[in-house]
Amino acid sequence: MSVSGKLQAGGGRPNRRDLLRGAAAAALPMIVPASVFGKRAPSNRVNLAALGVGNRGRWVNRAMAKFRDVQYVAVCDAYEDRREALREEFHERYGGRYVETCSNPYDLIRRDDVDAVVIATPDHWHVPLAIAAARAGKDMYVEKPLGVAMKWAWRLRDAVKTSGVIFQYGTQQRSSPQFRYVCELVRNGYLGEIERVEVWCPDISEQFDDFHVKRYGSLRPVPPPPGLDYDLWCGPSPKRPYTVDRCTKYGTYHIYDYALGFIAGWGAHPLDIAQWALGTDHTSPVYYEGAGKLPQFGLYDTVEKWDVTCYYENGVTMRFMSQRVAKDVVPKYRARWVTHGTTFFGSEGWVSVDRRGIEASRPALEAIEFGPNDQRLPKSEDHQRNFIDCVKSRAQPVSPLEAAIRSDTISHLSDIMIRTRRPIEWDPKHERIVGDPAAAKRLTRPMRKKWAV
Repeated sequence: MSVSGKLQAGGGRPNRRDLLRGAAAAALPMIVPASVFGKRAPSNRVNLAALGVGNRGRWVNRAMAKFRDVQYVAVCDAYEDRREALREEFHERYGGRYVETCSNPYDLIRRDDVDAVVIATPDHWHVPLAIAAARAGKDMYVEKPLGVAMKWAWRLRDAVKTSGVIFQYGTQQRSSPQFRYVCELVRNGYLGEIERVEVWCPDISEQFDDFHVKRYGSLRPVPPPPGLDYDLWCGPSPKRPYTVDRCTKYGTYHIYDYALGFIAGWGAHPLDIAQWALGTDHTSPVYYEGAGKLPQFGLYDTVEKWDVTCYYENGVTMRFMSQRVAKDVVPKYRARWVTHGTTFFGSEGWVSVDRRGIEASRPALEAIEFGPNDQRLPKSEDHQRNFIDCVKSRAQPVSPLEAAIRSDTISHLSDIMIRTRRPIEWDPKHERIVGDPAAAKRLTRPMRKKWAV
């Protein structure tokens, strides 16, 4: 059936700990890893540990804690007040003082009463902690973006493969119905042959007014505040002088020691949807060209504005834009302006999706009823619940590690292209930059020895 016809038709890793450590142990609350019961039966409780409980960390850990088959046993953060506050919140939830705090994340990961960890630290800590978790046999939920160096991510892939642990990437749009629906439209040919994609997301400009020093953050050294373990906060990244704009949520987004900026931190979401729809979770575009802007002065030094064209091996192009670029492009075809989204253009129409909904070149594309022969994507209505279910079943989550690596690659290569001011040719099979050794060096970074894995 043609596309037009379709539209008309509607067409165990068992942990054998001794559970009885003397008579005193019998009087304590029974908080033990689900794995001690053998094969993680669905009725078993999953014991979690929180790594990073700042702005995003509080949200995602609260989302996990709402499930009756989840028990938090430990909380770790470089800020003492943050970890203590969440511990007290969990104590109130559980009706007892069962949750411990920890200032060394590697100590927490090694605990034998932890089944899985939730990693919601600043970006520079994501992959080192995930590698340590994989080596310790812990399942993990890791916030996006994946990290600051692709070679770190490749090491994580090896560690996860060796250990067989469950990895869920925090790109929660895969658990939203409108994104899955649009990806299934693309996968099943309802737009005809896909010719190009447009992807856009917020940039630093929407946060200019939130910094202590406008526009790009204070460079003046001041003492770290009491209760902050600044050495731990810096972790595997270089330890620089502390300033009032450094260890804020904005500093974690826009300082290159800790992140790539919103080109990765926000870009991960619409790029992930593009990859999911195109069926390219196993690969990435092969050529990158375009331009971007870096701040000229101040603390914040990630790419602040960009317009990158990425070419897939099959000829499909993807234009990846920051919101200040996209605002002159997207409203030309969409009635509603939103600072983020993904649009697919095919030979028989276009469809665009964001967190507020769907727009399409014709109404029929917004109300397709998929047939029995159509390809359907994994269904998840709750990203955190999907992770817990997969910890128990050992099935692959909706946002697996390979998808995270390949999507993250696009942000990293776009960043490298902007910083080197020359196009980047990429070999996705061997994961290497072709013919540019200087650019290839940017695929890795050293880890500070004290916190290296």
